[in-house]
Amino acid sequence: MAEDTERWGIVYVPRAGVSNSLKRWDQIREYLEFRKVKYDFVQSEGEGSIERLTRMLIDSGHRTIVVVGGDEALNDAINAIMFTPRELRQELFLGIVPNGIGNDFAKFWGLDVDNYKKAIHWIIEHRTKKIDVGYCSYTEDGMEKVRYFLMAVNVGLSAQAIRLSDICKRFGKTNPSYLIALFSLFKERKQYKMRLKVNSEEISDRIMTLCIGNSRGYGLTPSAVPYNGWLDLSVVYRPKFWQTVRGLYMILHNQFLNHEQVRPYRTKQIEIIQADGSLTCIDGRTLKHSFPLTVSLEPAVLNFIIPE
Repeated sequence: MAEDTERWGIVYVPRAGVSNSLKRWDQIREYLEFRKVKYDFVQSEGEGSIERLTRMLIDSGHRTIVVVGGDEALNDAINAIMFTPRELRQELFLGIVPNGIGNDFAKFWGLDVDNYKKAIHWIIEHRTKKIDVGYCSYTEDGMEKVRYFLMAVNVGLSAQAIRLSDICKRFGKTNPSYLIALFSLFKERKQYKMRLKVNSEEISDRIMTLCIGNSRGYGLTPSAVPYNGWLDLSVVYRPKFWQTVRGLYMILHNQFLNHEQVRPYRTKQIEIIQADGSLTCIDGRTLKHSFPLTVSLEPAVLNFIIPE
């Protein structure tokens, strides 16, 4: 297929825990036809298919890629985009129609999962902004790898909470599954022996969780924005139980950095040398790797379609 700058390539990712996922697509399709949008459509076949389908749309000449899905689906799509040649990547534009459970990156931009018409309208308007994309460098099965992210990298307790939350979602416990999972783990308040380098400081301590945010990171990096060329890091130490309850309240009200057990940083790169027994999640998806793990970013590298 020849390059078509107007025709959208849509990757539809059914929402977890929803029995009639095609009903949602039928509503979106009807509105696309009403707005006379030219598009080609592919549906996710499960975990691992989104990157392949996104590459297929790019190879077919589509230059506007629209993901109808949540944070994990976006992560797969941007990894397909970021591994395309730089010259081609500059011609690609990414838009989103929220269709996941958390949709945290969409919410950052004011996109509402219940208002797909407004999301489509904004993609039609095609107002764009170059945004930053974070990336992790690590080793998996003896191979050097890179994985890109839009939202956040979580290490330790918050990564466990995200994994538990994902299990809750798949059983239909959609809201507020993340906070319920986080609270249950915060009751335990497990610590991990960690060693990391940030800016000129080396930290070696027992730490409960790390969140490295290119965006607000599920409330743990509330000041992070994906267009200032910086990553935000929250280092969270073990709180007392009453401080845990207060911390969850502060997450909901974007005040988490004011908690007495949180040390915030703003940086270009973090090297996590050691994090014994901890789990790592990147944009909500569990990352299989061995430490050390280096997290950095490429500034102003992705053409993103934003609301007016």
